Amino acid sequence: MSLHERLPPLSREFVAHFGEMGSRWGINRTVGQIYALIFIAQRALNADEIAETLEFSRSNVSMGLKELQAWRLVRLKHQAGDRREYFEAPADVWEIFRVLAEERRRREIEPTLSMLRSALMQEPASDADRHAQERMRQMHDLIDRLLRWLDDVQKLSPETAMQLMGMGSTVTRVLELKDRVTGRTATRKTGDKEA
Repeated sequence: MSLHERLPPLSREFVAHFGEMGSRWGINRTVGQIYALIFIAQRALNADEIAETLEFSRSNVSMGLKELQAWRLVRLKHQAGDRREYFEAPADVWEIFRVLAEERRRREIEPTLSMLRSALMQEPASDADRHAQERMRQMHDLIDRLLRWLDDVQKLSPETAMQLMGMGSTVTRVLELKDRVTGRTATRKTGDKEA
């Protein structure tokens, strides 16, 4: 039975898309497809079912599952009377977002912040170093502010966070009105200081 016969069209499209997007997100195609299949599955799946459905080797599936477990994107489940391991994705998409944000922060953002903090503590030796250090300070400050905002958002309940996201354009209009009333001009997207 081919993949075409194993998955309905909508599921096939979703799995294929996640495979294509995987490399853009820093994971390989196989891992992306495995996660997509587990995410949309109506029940927990074992490695043999995943391998058969996606027509992947059992070893590729095992490696992909280990990577997904390291990212905390799948949970291991056992079933009574069955020695095989089953895998499922968290049911709450907000929880998935939180886990992804935490993992990306730990793996990618925190090492960059650490490097920037170290660079900002050094004494610049030339005008070029001073200029570079100021640019690094701007980057550090932006990343730091974004992380503090993300921490605040992650403390919200999923319902409150969804309300906040739904208010995006309303909040922007309120802030623009505040700037007009107070006579302040909005900051430019290049990061220049307010006029």
